[in-house]
Amino acid sequence: MEIKIRKALKEDMPEVMELIHELAVFEKQPDAVEVTVAELQKEGFGEDPMFLCFVAEVNEEIVGMALVYFRFSTWKGRTVHLEDLVVKENMRSKGVGERLYRRVLEYALEQGVKRVQWVVLDWNEGAVNFYKRTGASILEDWKLVEMEPPEIKNYLNKA
Repeated sequence: MEIKIRKALKEDMPEVMELIHELAVFEKQPDAVEVTVAELQKEGFGEDPMFLCFVAEVNEEIVGMALVYFRFSTWKGRTVHLEDLVVKENMRSKGVGERLYRRVLEYALEQGVKRVQWVVLDWNEGAVNFYKRTGASILEDWKLVEMEPPEIKNYLNKA
């Protein structure tokens, strides 16, 4: 089985969206996806792209994707954030995810960044064990913090 990794094209976004939905189901949040194909196309392929996406193909079918973007660390400088790495369920454990992961890390080195960072769910033991095997550090004492518009508005209205 030949796995081809390449930069995604604008016309790949419908298949990338399918992978995003598959990830949401896997993460037990099937109704959480709000982004649209049109948004992916606009934000990833416009004048000032907000992200870069790599896709994995087997027999010219997209079977996986990794979406990355730059962040800035006050301690390290420019970093790459791996937002999501997704492989179709029937293609898992066949090397697709590892090939995407390697491409993201190669890209980070090509860009001269000081860190690659991502988040993994604590119950996703397969991913946690994979990342540990590759030498990644899993920061157990850090907590992911986020706030969505209703909470933002609620907080701002209290001031």
